[in-house]
Amino acid sequence: MAQFDSVTGRSWLRPLIFLGLLLLVIVGGCSLIKVERIDAGNVGIKVNLAGTARGVDDITYATGWVFYSPLSTAVYEFPVYTQHKEYEEFEVQSKDGSGFGVAPSLNYFVQSDKVDDIFRQYRRPLTDIENGFLKTAVYEAYRVATNRYTADSLISNRGSYEAQVKANLVSQLQAMGFTVQQITTKLEPPASLKAAIDAKNTAVQTGLQTENRIRQAEAQARINIAEAEGRAKAIRIAADAQAYANQKQQQSLTPLLVQMRWIEAWEKGGSNVPTYSGGNGGQFLMQMPAPGAAK
Repeated sequence: MAQFDSVTGRSWLRPLIFLGLLLLVIVGGCSLIKVERIDAGNVGIKVNLAGTARGVDDITYATGWVFYSPLSTAVYEFPVYTQHKEYEEFEVQSKDGSGFGVAPSLNYFVQSDKVDDIFRQYRRPLTDIENGFLKTAVYEAYRVATNRYTADSLISNRGSYEAQVKANLVSQLQAMGFTVQQITTKLEPPASLKAAIDAKNTAVQTGLQTENRIRQAEAQARINIAEAEGRAKAIRIAADAQAYANQKQQQSLTPLLVQMRWIEAWEKGGSNVPTYSGGNGGQFLMQMPAPGAAK
């Protein structure tokens, strides 16, 4: 009877043991199988971490769900849409030894069919590649392009300079799976060259201002001359008109007209009317009435 009780008392342990083993299987299975979703615009690659087949699988996963064991496999996502990367300023030398600061901004994308090759080459996520290999490639492209220009020609040929930088980058990166779309440069000349450029610009602006003032003065002078000529012409016209009037008046003053004018003046009561008037050659003498006398 005691033996039966002992067996009966331990029978309740069996379900507990079974549940424990089940939980271990579930937990172990979760740790052995993992699911990851590859978002749209990304390419996922599955990398073997152990065994003889270490490396990148032949399959490059598109968007969707990927099942793998984290104990032996890793999955990486590479975006294949346009990436924008800005680099801190660094210095490059021109052909004549002037140091320029450049702070480039790069737009590029990873070619989807080259993702596995890129990972085989660098074994790093894309952000690490940007700050490593791509940064070195950008620096080298600027170094080569800048060394082809003198300081002055670099300032005056910014467009062709950036086109040369882009061509250098494309030649380095295209075959490796990176497509460069655009690169822009914040170009900072050395302090001495910048001061010289500012002085030159100031001189040009001052010259333009001086030329404008000269043109304004010349225009004002022409206006003054035109006005003076107009006034002089008006005076000449008035003088000519007066001379012509005087000439005509003198031509019309015959002796008879003069006598008539005297008579008119006398009739009006003038005080300076002469009392005698002689005819032509002194042969005619007529006494004029005294002022105020009866007519």
